[in-house]
Amino acid sequence: MIETLFVAAVVALIVGFLSVLITRKIVLSRMDIYTNKAQAKAKAIEHEAELLLHKSKLAIQEKEFEAKRKYEEQLALVRSEQDAHRCEIEKKEHAILRDIERREEQILQKERMTLIKAERIEREIAFYEKLQRVYEEKQVQLVSQLENYTGMTADEARKLLIAHVEELSKADLANAYRKIEQQDKQKLQRHAAYILAQATTRYAGEFAAERLVNTIVLPNDDLKGRIIGKEGRNIKALEQLMGIDILIDETPNAIEVSSHNLYRRAIATRTIELLIEDGRIQPARIEEIFEKVSQEFEEQILHEGEQIVLDMGVTGIHPDVVKLIGKLRYRASYGQNALAHTLEVAHFAGIIAAELGGNEMLARRAGLLHDIGKAMTHEIGGNHVDIGADICRRYSEDPVVINAIYAHHDQQEVGSIECAAVCAADALSAARPGARREVLENFVRRVKAIEEIALSKEGVKHAYAINAGREVRVIVNAQLVNDAQSATLAHDIARQIEQTLQYPGDVKVNVIREERFVAVAK
Repeated sequence: MIETLFVAAVVALIVGFLSVLITRKIVLSRMDIYTNKAQAKAKAIEHEAELLLHKSKLAIQEKEFEAKRKYEEQLALVRSEQDAHRCEIEKKEHAILRDIERREEQILQKERMTLIKAERIEREIAFYEKLQRVYEEKQVQLVSQLENYTGMTADEARKLLIAHVEELSKADLANAYRKIEQQDKQKLQRHAAYILAQATTRYAGEFAAERLVNTIVLPNDDLKGRIIGKEGRNIKALEQLMGIDILIDETPNAIEVSSHNLYRRAIATRTIELLIEDGRIQPARIEEIFEKVSQEFEEQILHEGEQIVLDMGVTGIHPDVVKLIGKLRYRASYGQNALAHTLEVAHFAGIIAAELGGNEMLARRAGLLHDIGKAMTHEIGGNHVDIGADICRRYSEDPVVINAIYAHHDQQEVGSIECAAVCAADALSAARPGARREVLENFVRRVKAIEEIALSKEGVKHAYAINAGREVRVIVNAQLVNDAQSATLAHDIARQIEQTLQYPGDVKVNVIREERFVAVAK
């Protein structure tokens, strides 16, 4: 048993040893195969690397060759351009040198000509000096002979000649004056027309003439009796309290409120309308409604003045002056509302000042305040110019504003572009057709005065004021007045009209001179 186990163990050991040997042999053979494969791959990779390296060297050589070729081409191009520039520069240098030589030659030629001219001038001067001495000697001889011949001394003859020359010069001066005046007038008219056109086209204001009567529509005619009241107590209370006249006639369902004071008339109209709505028309109620409406109007004119100042872009105006601006709505001149006129003047003045290079906002301010005195003419005695200037001084307004207040009525000279713009704008707003109503008597008086001024001049045969007194046509005697004197006559008539009359806008003076020649064939 033991031997069997021993034998089995030996056999097992032999078999295990043989297995190890066989396994090792197999592993070694496989390792040889892998080694051969790896060596083959390594050789293949090495061969490919050698090929790639060879290709890279060839590509680098090609690029080097190409770069060298391009460099040589660029170098040749640059050298050719340099040669062309060099040739061009050399040509310019030669041209400049030739021009310098030509100019030097010209300068030398001019110098030679100058020397020749100087010599000739010296000879001519000497000759003229000789002639001058001869002339002076001849002149002395001539004067002596003239004195002997005429029996007049040289001083007497000189005075006579001067008088004759002065007489001739007057006609020449009149002609020159007429020519210059026409040229300047045309130029100024074109420029003024352009500025006025700019002002009027850039401002479109509404206009409605103020009336002296307000009409109140009644629901029925029975209210007329209630407004009159028992024994006229109500209508008397209304008229005495509000300072107006109430006109009650046969017109159905209407009464009229009349007053020259627009502010009082507006308050009275509103008071009566509220009384009609309320239905209680009696003295106590009339006074109560009147006080309420008066307070509302005071607040309204202040608010309206503030809104106007804000819209115009004018700042720094005292609240009391702002209230007066609002109150201008209830003032009128020749039917033109004072506030509408003021706003027109402010806009026009701003545009005109801007066109002339002045201060636009200062011109607007002066235009807005140029008639501020009219707001106080019913409360304070005196003319609106002095009242307005006092108000502006009291509230420390700009001197240009005060100058504009005086200058637009010719009480001061115009002192600035802004002041001139206000004066022009005031005339433009007031004098345009339909802007104002005018009393017939004043109009006839002014037209007659214009004609009388023209007829008072020497040589005038007829004078006619036309175009609503804005033009006067003067017909002169052609035998007494020549063309040059006609221009002077027109100027004199215009100046006298300016100095003696007050009128809106401009008055054009036309002097007409006609000379007729008649021949009779027999």
